[in-house]
Amino acid sequence: MKTEKLTTAQALVRFLKNQYVRRDGKEVQFIKGVWGIFGHGNVAGIGQALQEYPELPYYLARNEQAMTHSAVAYSKSKNRMEAFACTASVGPGSTNMITGAATATINRIPLLLLPSDIFARRNVGPVLQQLEYPLSQDVSVNDAFRPVSRYWDRINRPDQLPWAMLEAMRVLTSPDETGAVTLCMPQDVQTESHDFDTSLFRKRVWTIPRQRADEALFADAVRLIKEAKRPFAIAGGGVQYSEATEELKHFAQKTGIPFGETQAGKGSLPFNHPQNMGSVGATGSSAANETACEADLVILFGTRLSDFTTSSKSQFQNPDVKFVHINVCSMDAHKLSALPLQADAKVTLQELNVSLAGDHISDEYGKTVERRRNEWMKEMERVTSLPSKEKLQQPNVLRAVNEAAGKESVVICAAGSLPADLHKLWKTFEPGGYHLEYGYSCMGYEIAGGIGVKLAKPDKEVVVMVGDGSYLMLSSELITAVQEGIKITVVLLNNHGFGSIGALSESVGSKGFGTNYRFREKKSGQLEGDTLPMDFVMNAKSYGVGVQQASSYDELNVALQKAFKAEETQVVVVNVDKTQRVPGYSSWWDVPVAEVSSLDSVNQARKEYEKARKDQRNHF
Repeated sequence: MKTEKLTTAQALVRFLKNQYVRRDGKEVQFIKGVWGIFGHGNVAGIGQALQEYPELPYYLARNEQAMTHSAVAYSKSKNRMEAFACTASVGPGSTNMITGAATATINRIPLLLLPSDIFARRNVGPVLQQLEYPLSQDVSVNDAFRPVSRYWDRINRPDQLPWAMLEAMRVLTSPDETGAVTLCMPQDVQTESHDFDTSLFRKRVWTIPRQRADEALFADAVRLIKEAKRPFAIAGGGVQYSEATEELKHFAQKTGIPFGETQAGKGSLPFNHPQNMGSVGATGSSAANETACEADLVILFGTRLSDFTTSSKSQFQNPDVKFVHINVCSMDAHKLSALPLQADAKVTLQELNVSLAGDHISDEYGKTVERRRNEWMKEMERVTSLPSKEKLQQPNVLRAVNEAAGKESVVICAAGSLPADLHKLWKTFEPGGYHLEYGYSCMGYEIAGGIGVKLAKPDKEVVVMVGDGSYLMLSSELITAVQEGIKITVVLLNNHGFGSIGALSESVGSKGFGTNYRFREKKSGQLEGDTLPMDFVMNAKSYGVGVQQASSYDELNVALQKAFKAEETQVVVVNVDKTQRVPGYSSWWDVPVAEVSSLDSVNQARKEYEKARKDQRNHF
């Protein structure tokens, strides 16, 4: 056995830069680099190792949470075939990455986290920023990563590293288990040397399997599809991760079965495909939701069936509805008591296209599908063409940005009222052209996510849609875009508060309490004074990016043209009317309302809530 003396951190970097994945004969390097901010926990360990081995590029962010968002966005854009690692110093630097861990795990995106940790040898302590736990010396703040990681480990000795790294790679490259992997790195262990077996650093290729469904279950699924009178299908993120969009297009065209798209699945079918009924669920279109309500069979492709997709389990109202679910994750495949096909979407669609050859929905149902789609196209036109007397309105702005950006652009968003409007109204023509982090809907994801998308797709026009609330949380990453010399266009919609939660507050009878950016009013003691004088134009300029602003539709169109033609990152500041909202369509979201209140508005909202809950179904 040939060995080489290396520090634990050096061995880690040497290992990571030689990991590859292969699917369908295509081989790519898996770990593309390391995002990090150095401190006393990692500067002498992982920091020194990255300096020594520049083949694994180092990227500097301004906020530890932001760098995890960039890493997640990159991997999502690469259909989980490539990923980044993130390292931070001991204490708050590392725990700042917990939100990123949750974002990755909830969205099923591979993310390797390397938080620095307290001294393993224990004779030094309490270290600065160290949690002292009286019942054990083997607990640190990094234990908080456990519930939001798909794999968690602490490397207390150098010779533990190989086994931890191999297990980490197994999970990261697993289609059904992937998510955040956390390897806690005590600061002393990072710098300690060990004679590592050099075979550990050879090129290692991990095959991404395409699992096929059980034959008997597949036969049952084919039978159910053939027997269905009003089938409806839903495309989730699994369609795009498995690169099954062409197979899905063929399936929809040959069978005539209408499709709805989840936030992660949007773009699986082109916007103008005749079987694409648009978004489905609580943020869904009239066409998709009305069809879902009466479907006797719902075929699910790669969706985790979040609360929004099922409209809090009130979307599917046919008393005899059945479900068939194709998903690599067993837990997801069994949801709604579906017939579970634990399998890859691409190969399953290929097999369905053979088994269903010649089968097609009835002419009567086909006419209903066509009518509903046409009605939805007219409704989209109506909603996005409303005239504005004083202020710009969000639906109209989305249309202007969509048209100016072009069919080959990529839009990024995560939180606020924008995801619902984008899900309904944004016209997506290519897989990957719609990038919403809506599993965790993490405020602050947008700009950092835009950087990750641009790194993954440097030839695409990358458009970040962000509200003022989310912008204020992580606008700092604009300087990271400048540092890396990449171009993203940030469209900042300013409605002076939390538009989405303000609307939600009104819907539960609370009249938008605490959701507006206002001074505290001395007489009432509440935040209901004048609007805060935030100057987003000056703020954006301070980062060294180009800035445009618009207060009319003519100015908006000019600003967008300038922004998209520019070579450096741009911010377009647009003040929008907070009260203009896109309607909901045949859907509902379960947000509990106070059961008793002295406010009449709350009591009325409670009555409406109890009435709506009667439509919820268990689907046992």
